Amino acid sequence: MVKEKLSEQQLKELQRQLKLYKQGVQEIIPTEELEEKLAKSILLNKPLKIKLGLDPSAPDVHLGHTVVLKKLKQFQDNGHTIQLLIGDFTGKIGDPTGKSIARKPLTDEEVKHNAQTYFEQFGKVLDMEKVELHYNSTWLSQLKFDDVIQLAGKITIARLMERDDFEERIAFGKPISLHEFFYPVMQGYDSVVLECDIELGGTDQHFNVLMGRHFQEKFGKTKQIALLMPLLEGLDGVEKMSKSKNNYIGINEPANEMYGKAMSIPDELMVKYFTLITPLTPEEITEIEEGLVKRTLHPRDVKMQLAKLIVQMYHDEEAAEKAEQQFITIFQKGEVPEELPTMTWTGPTSITIVQLLVDTGLLPSKSEAKRMIAGGAIKIDGKKIITDMETTTISHNMIVSVGKRKFMKLLLKN
Repeated sequence: MVKEKLSEQQLKELQRQLKLYKQGVQEIIPTEELEEKLAKSILLNKPLKIKLGLDPSAPDVHLGHTVVLKKLKQFQDNGHTIQLLIGDFTGKIGDPTGKSIARKPLTDEEVKHNAQTYFEQFGKVLDMEKVELHYNSTWLSQLKFDDVIQLAGKITIARLMERDDFEERIAFGKPISLHEFFYPVMQGYDSVVLECDIELGGTDQHFNVLMGRHFQEKFGKTKQIALLMPLLEGLDGVEKMSKSKNNYIGINEPANEMYGKAMSIPDELMVKYFTLITPLTPEEITEIEEGLVKRTLHPRDVKMQLAKLIVQMYHDEEAAEKAEQQFITIFQKGEVPEELPTMTWTGPTSITIVQLLVDTGLLPSKSEAKRMIAGGAIKIDGKKIITDMETTTISHNMIVSVGKRKFMKLLLKN
């Protein structure tokens, strides 16, 4: 074993990295091979290649996405090479994972736009200048039909049918198009081309990531390690964080919005958030967890620490401090914050509340405005709006609020 050739100092480094990479991980396949690869990397002073595949279908990055990004950052900080693979070719097929129907293919323009958005947002976590960027169209578009046939011959239909979503669709009589079977095949071939040592993904990518090991073996390559991260529950504490579920915190959101949302994270998930998305060390997280169990730390104070840390990570310390003070002002003191976004009103003097909420951009649609009014979340100058039939007369310095996080001060022209 390579481990036996390491010096005492190198052994300590191996154990340090192993402990760090195992933090928060759901599954490592297989663990012993990870230790062997790391030992060889340290002995030869040769960085490992760490792959993350992305189909740029949803460019708005939220904290759920940063679970794998944080793990990539740990590898990057230790000198390993990060390979970000943009599935511009596979994105035209669409990942069938978790889908009851075939996903709508993306156009070239959508792929390019979404990929650029990813790069900009990933730069808040990774040093993008040190990241290898790859597009799988570079090699997949060059394959001839006989190449595809040979590639398909390296895996059985029975193996592909092990995917839960394929099994379920057949069981319920839902169609599966032939091209969908090629998605995991192509993703596996990506690992062959990149010769990656480790591939990261969420637990929902278990099958796809293992395809990399399968095809590397078939091509006589050293097999990659599958490192699978747990899925992060959203603010509802139940569903996976998702923009479609409206239970997410976007990394591009304003500091005040981000802090306020973070304060609604369920208490029982705080340690998981600290573990999966923050740069705190395992020792620091253990200290927080023990403090919560022993009740030497108050959950509210811990949550404020988490919220402030999240804002610091994606804005800066000053923004985090201001967001915390605004939260205290609004939520704990029940006051209106001193600094409010303003809008010079040029519309009609008299207007329905529903239309006002849409015209100010506080809410995206009339239906959403009506829903928020019905929930008692809308106030005009501190007065709660009872019915969506109400109208109001616009006045200078009028304050419109949606819940406790969105405010707008209206100004009239002189």
